Amino acid sequence: MTEPYELKEETERLILVGVQEQAGDDTEDSVYELGELVQTAGAEVVGTMIQRRERIHPGTYIGKGKIEEVRMMADALEATGIVCDDELSPAQMNNLQQELNLKVMDRTLVILDIFARHAVTSEGKIQVELAQLRYRAAHLKGLGRSLSRLGGGIGTRGPGEKKLEVDRRRIHDRIGQLKRELAEVVKHRELVRTQRKRSNKKVAALTGYSSSGKSSIENYLTKAGILEDAKLFSTLDTTTRVLQLYGKQEILLTDTVGFIRKLPHHLIDAFKSTLEEVCYADIIIHVVDASNPQMETQMRVVYETLRQLNVENKPVITVFNKQDKLSEKRTFTDPEADYVILTSAKTGQGMEELKQKLEKLLRKNQIYVERVYPYSQAGILQLIRKQGELLEEKYQEDGIAVRAYVPKEIYGKV
Repeated sequence: MTEPYELKEETERLILVGVQEQAGDDTEDSVYELGELVQTAGAEVVGTMIQRRERIHPGTYIGKGKIEEVRMMADALEATGIVCDDELSPAQMNNLQQELNLKVMDRTLVILDIFARHAVTSEGKIQVELAQLRYRAAHLKGLGRSLSRLGGGIGTRGPGEKKLEVDRRRIHDRIGQLKRELAEVVKHRELVRTQRKRSNKKVAALTGYSSSGKSSIENYLTKAGILEDAKLFSTLDTTTRVLQLYGKQEILLTDTVGFIRKLPHHLIDAFKSTLEEVCYADIIIHVVDASNPQMETQMRVVYETLRQLNVENKPVITVFNKQDKLSEKRTFTDPEADYVILTSAKTGQGMEELKQKLEKLLRKNQIYVERVYPYSQAGILQLIRKQGELLEEKYQEDGIAVRAYVPKEIYGKV
């Protein structure tokens, strides 16, 4: 009897390649993060090459001498490909592939691969495919010449070029279809938001750098049961849960996709409907990994991305998370935040304080009411219970004595 074959998927062995254009910039940190992305995508990092040059080479990303070094390194380490830390142009990708005879990828391709692995909802899957197709469409430009070499005589087009036109047409047709599907999703989201607005439910969005612990915080506070993973981009789809505060107050807590360095614009565009949850939130909870050496850079990336999304003039609570990982006490500040809290989703440190600060921010939008309603207006109490916070109700001869906090929006009705 013959032994069954064991099918084993080979792990890609990749060399990371970056270009440092200015001394003292964050290229090394960015390449290190690229390594984490590569590992999250399921590949192995076997080497790193950083070239210091005035600007990225327009034709090959790195210079000729470094290409030769990479080739030798790949032979010695048995690498199957390279990953460049910036988005490559079609020409750069083609030229590098021809020079090295290796698989060539860039940061965007790796991020897209991770997104494809982690998309769970239909919306997430649509957004991933849309981003992938936009990337492919951009990179089909400039491939015509190399593909047309596959055949064809004088005065005729080679099969490569014909295939290219068919590919372009199919991609653009599919992009159109996905955009229509996404528009339906956006319509549904807007409907949900309108219903929230009518019920005066306030929303707090957990935002921050990828892998800072947003999902862990939502799980701790709301028992949401979201995947918690130390890997980058482990959560892609938004999750909204009700958080019960003190005194019967409620707020909706939304977990959003994490930000990262060099997040390409077309990825931001594809995920706009997900990222818009931050735009429509009433309060921003900025989650920071306090144990990460690149904490300050990550905070800067988050605020830059929020500005790109036009998220400004909203109250911000910055939580410096993962305090359990710190060996000594430190002082943490954020000049852009209204409140700063030290937290650990693992031990529960700071979670009660976070709820108190959320309640405090909700109070700013509420008015204290103390009055007696005649029994004929008892229905008003139901409105207060639903949209405000009923502190006390006493049934007296002349009516119902009420102490409550109500949102400014319904003050006129009560």
